[in-house]
Amino acid sequence: MTDLIKPITQHFAVAPQLGPEDMAEVAAEGYRSVIINRPDFEGGPDQPTAEAVSKAAREAGLEVEYQPVPGNALTIGDAIRFAEILKTLPGPHLAYCRTGTRCTNLFAAAKQFM
Repeated sequence: MTDLIKPITQHFAVAPQLGPEDMAEVAAEGYRSVIINRPDFEGGPDQPTAEAVSKAAREAGLEVEYQPVPGNALTIGDAIRFAEILKTLPGPHLAYCRTGTRCTNLFAAAKQFM
């Protein structure tokens, strides 16, 4: 799983879809927070839900935030909220969506509000 994580900065990385089974490894890699940007069921009924991932993340000692952002509908409000999440949650942060691109774009847009 660690080969799927793409560091953007020293304190922020992105990944494609993760599941509950990945959260212990995320914590072991040194991340302290997980941000879920993929809406539930965007990929169909087999996609792990934010609730299931959040539960596993908390059990692994991670803080977690669910900020669902549709892939084709990033707004200024989403960027502002993402900046607030990054300021509030302890780092380093790992955000995930379908491929990691949406999280990368959110991070780039949020930098102007940080």
